[in-house]
Amino acid sequence: MRSGPIWPVTLECGDLVLRPIRYRDKKDWTQVRARNNEWLAPWEASNPMPGGGLPDYRQMVRSLKAQAAQGTALPFLITERTSASSVPVIVGQLTVSSIVWGSAMMATLGYWVDQARAGHGIAPTAVAMATDHCFKALGLHRMEINIRPENGPSLRVVEKLGFRDEGYRPRFLHINGEWADHRTFALTADEIPEGLLTRWLASRT
Repeated sequence: MRSGPIWPVTLECGDLVLRPIRYRDKKDWTQVRARNNEWLAPWEASNPMPGGGLPDYRQMVRSLKAQAAQGTALPFLITERTSASSVPVIVGQLTVSSIVWGSAMMATLGYWVDQARAGHGIAPTAVAMATDHCFKALGLHRMEINIRPENGPSLRVVEKLGFRDEGYRPRFLHINGEWADHRTFALTADEIPEGLLTRWLASRT
């Protein structure tokens, strides 16, 4: 286990700001999620227990804060500065979870982005920012992303960033009411000594 706290932290790149999720974000978060319900539903994690449901907003934030305090998660909101708002607006969510220290030094990353802002480089930039933070600031060695084979937009994100395809995981996670197959993608710190964000931004010029 890393000594010292790893949370809270805020990451910035241009107009994009990754910051901790808060209880008082409930109204704005709920509005974004409601607007994107159809867009996100096919990829939504579900509870496999009979009659089981998902936590409400407050329960979700409480759980994420507890994990962050234990050093096993980094629960970010993806926000963006715009001319229409005095503060960055919520355009998605990114969580680094299942952080393992010791001999593994690895984590898993998941994210979603507002459909209205998809295709503008927000997801790959946010993933690159969080991955660099985990590798450079926290000293982690490996970042893993698991994606449904049918999720074209997310597959394009890892392709753009150069994550390595490590293969197929049958019935890996419970998604949208059923056990769903996933493909696993990963990067290790030694593969990107220049930093993932630097490489990603250079590829866009």
